[in-house]
Amino acid sequence: MNTLMLASELTKRVVVTLGGEAVAQIRDTVFDARAGRITGFTLSGRGLLAGPLKESLPFSEVHAIGPSAVMILSETALEKRDMAAGADEAGHGQVIGAPVLTDQGTEIGTVLDVVIEAGRSGRVIGFEIAANENLDHEQRKAYIPRGETLAVSGRALVVPAHARHFVAADLPSFSAQVEAFHAHAAETYAGTSAGEGGQA
Repeated sequence: MNTLMLASELTKRVVVTLGGEAVAQIRDTVFDARAGRITGFTLSGRGLLAGPLKESLPFSEVHAIGPSAVMILSETALEKRDMAAGADEAGHGQVIGAPVLTDQGTEIGTVLDVVIEAGRSGRVIGFEIAANENLDHEQRKAYIPRGETLAVSGRALVVPAHARHFVAADLPSFSAQVEAFHAHAAETYAGTSAGEGGQA
């Protein structure tokens, strides 16, 4: 699995071409919550041109995401904002602050941030949440994996109930929990498929 990072860490990161020219900075991360992936970034100018730009950066045009900058091949990678951002409901800001519910109807916290893979996939791996007493009696920040079929109903984020058993207290340990969560889901699916096959 690629290195995990919070979407908010990309805010204000400089967008640089392979030729070394700084052309913008990241303003916000835009993602499709249902597909579970980043679609692109809205941009701001730098220095005296620090306001929002009309251009955006589609994720497909990102060459690399480094610790200090987002690399693109050239300035031609930037497109009109609506092309990268997509539908308004896919916006990053609309998920932050949303209540997190399990698919059994238990509210377990509130979304603080989105956890993404720092590599080329742009996959949303899970969420940083402010846990409530239903998840953590000490009510701390926690990291919870997202299900493969993420549901967003109104302003609520729905995760599988069994995701509660794969929560991490910090980002470095979250990667192992995500792998265990997916292994459990694969075993459960294999068991269900075998059971269905036996009934035929």
